[in-house]
Amino acid sequence: MYYKTLLFITFVSISLSSISQKYIQKAETAYKSQNYATGVDVLKLSYEKVSRKSTKAKIYKGDLAFKIAESYRLTEKFKDANEWYERCILLDYQVTQPLVLLYNGEMLRMMGELEKANKNYTLYKAINPADTRADIGISSCKIANEMKYEAGLYVIENQIPLNKTGADMSPMYGDNKTTKLYFSSSRTGVTGSEIDPRSGENYMDIWVSEMDKKDHWGEPKLLLGKDINTENNEGSICFDSRFKMMFFTRCPNEKKKNLGCEIWVSESKGKDEWGDPKKILLTPNDSITVGHPCASEDGKFLIFVSDLPGGYGGRDLWYSTYERKTDSWTIPINLGPEINTAGNEMFPTFNKNGDLYFASDGIIGLGGLDIFKAKKNKGEYKWENPKNMGAPINSENNDYSLIEYSDKKGYFTSERKNNNGGNDFDPDIYSYNLPPNTFDLKVIISEVGNKQNKIQDVKVSVKGIDEANSWEGYTNKDGVIFWDKKPNGDRFISENMSYHISIQKESFQEDKKGAQFTTLGLKSNQSFVIELALLPIVIKPIRLPEVNYLLGQPTLLINDSINSKDSLNFVYNLLNEYPGMILELSCHSDSRGSDKANQLLSEARAKECVNYLVVEKGIDPKRIIAVGKGETEPAIWTNPATSEKITLTENYINQFKTSDKIKFEKLHQLNRRAEGKVISMDFVPDSTSPSTLEK
Repeated sequence: MYYKTLLFITFVSISLSSISQKYIQKAETAYKSQNYATGVDVLKLSYEKVSRKSTKAKIYKGDLAFKIAESYRLTEKFKDANEWYERCILLDYQVTQPLVLLYNGEMLRMMGELEKANKNYTLYKAINPADTRADIGISSCKIANEMKYEAGLYVIENQIPLNKTGADMSPMYGDNKTTKLYFSSSRTGVTGSEIDPRSGENYMDIWVSEMDKKDHWGEPKLLLGKDINTENNEGSICFDSRFKMMFFTRCPNEKKKNLGCEIWVSESKGKDEWGDPKKILLTPNDSITVGHPCASEDGKFLIFVSDLPGGYGGRDLWYSTYERKTDSWTIPINLGPEINTAGNEMFPTFNKNGDLYFASDGIIGLGGLDIFKAKKNKGEYKWENPKNMGAPINSENNDYSLIEYSDKKGYFTSERKNNNGGNDFDPDIYSYNLPPNTFDLKVIISEVGNKQNKIQDVKVSVKGIDEANSWEGYTNKDGVIFWDKKPNGDRFISENMSYHISIQKESFQEDKKGAQFTTLGLKSNQSFVIELALLPIVIKPIRLPEVNYLLGQPTLLINDSINSKDSLNFVYNLLNEYPGMILELSCHSDSRGSDKANQLLSEARAKECVNYLVVEKGIDPKRIIAVGKGETEPAIWTNPATSEKITLTENYINQFKTSDKIKFEKLHQLNRRAEGKVISMDFVPDSTSPSTLEK
């Protein structure tokens, strides 16, 4: 049995009759002694010897099958446990002991058979509706596939240099430089020479590995120190912040005695050596289990796992504080329902911010123990709102005992299937690493007011905080330039960095503002797309959508079919898109009527347009200039038949007056137009700008 399962001490017993008394008593003794690994064969033999001829014999046989299943469950042979739970069900033992259904559901969920698991949970809930573990199981089955689908970007790696055949678990840093890693292991070379009858493997000891100059973990060695590693199980270790005090768990195993696990403390005696350990008294008797210590920075506050009376079910997280005057620890206090559940809460560790990591099978998760993170309340020893770490850190098997190196990487224990020898569910130490977020940048350059006209060979310069984070390039024929990876594979854009983009090209006015973007605070990958525009030195008019007026009047035409204000919203959007733009808005008339009348009318219409943009839309009047051109600047028209560009003078249009009246009116309409011309891109607003424009 692994170190976690040493805390799962379960007793199930019924009165035994004289039927096969010799075998059953032997099996019962093995089970009560928690010799799950070595006793399972005795249980199997007893099972075969018991007849099922009578109702009572059938119950005895079911009880033995249940104990066999429990022995396999508690030594984490889940497939074997599932087989024996199903034998219990064939014997109708779930009527006597409904937990058969709950535990079989747990095994099936950890084997990935969610539909069958859900059925067992549902049957158990019908028998025992008050047990919230059934609800947790049902909900977990429903969301398990969704959680896998939404797996995070963590890269998970088995730490092969640390793991051997057997159990390797509960990593913990042993120095400020995080170059020493302590953990528990049942590998060959442990102190004890006997086999743990509860697990069928070696007793566990504390081992330590040191990182070399190439950041590789070295061959683990037994922790030095008198009476720390013994013939019992030792593990689940933690330190104070100065690494002067070491807390660890010891689980004694004496024949015919029900002994719980204990927490011991040792003081450092120099490099890699520890003094005689002392047992911390936290329980009223030796049959109560305490373990998995998690110490505060000063070593005076201790969270631990226990089956103390007054918990919420299974194993809970408790805490105690050290009293210097009496050289003792206070009576343990339960961390409360914010953390503890009807299931088991285990393997507490702190992160750098004081938040609490722990494992639980009593909260909705992927299967078995999942790792959760609970936020610490400011200024007090209280944690709440545990959140599942999700896949791929959590799996359908047991995952626990996570320690941080940084907010993006660290180590944890998992019993997912591995290729490192031993049973399929042997615990191994894994690393998790969140690769840097990836960012890329696309810059698109077009003419001001004419987005469809993209500009080639624009020099685009990107500047970060230093030369190493700055670069430049030129747009392609589509006016686009894109950056993601450098030739050596590094990314152009770094995390937690701010950048400024500037652009320039001959025959275009300089863009003095450019653009900024930042990756500061971004927690996921992102593609930046930034559109900028350049203004040609030789400015071309921007043809605006048609604006209609009442005949011979400056009033904007608005009726059921035409809303000229909608056309002017093009100008409004253009000015908003380019906040530095100053625009000349000019209105033109056709040649019909007198020159003077056309001039006055076009001026009035231009002012009407500007008045709408300033008064109703809130554009600063200093950004837009109304100009009336009358009939002085005829439009240029491209003849679709010949592609010839023609100036629409009065003489040219009049030739169609009688021969083609439709064309005649159309060409006059082309002259009645509104245009924009960019005067400058350097507008800077000030507090004196008036909010209205006089008509």
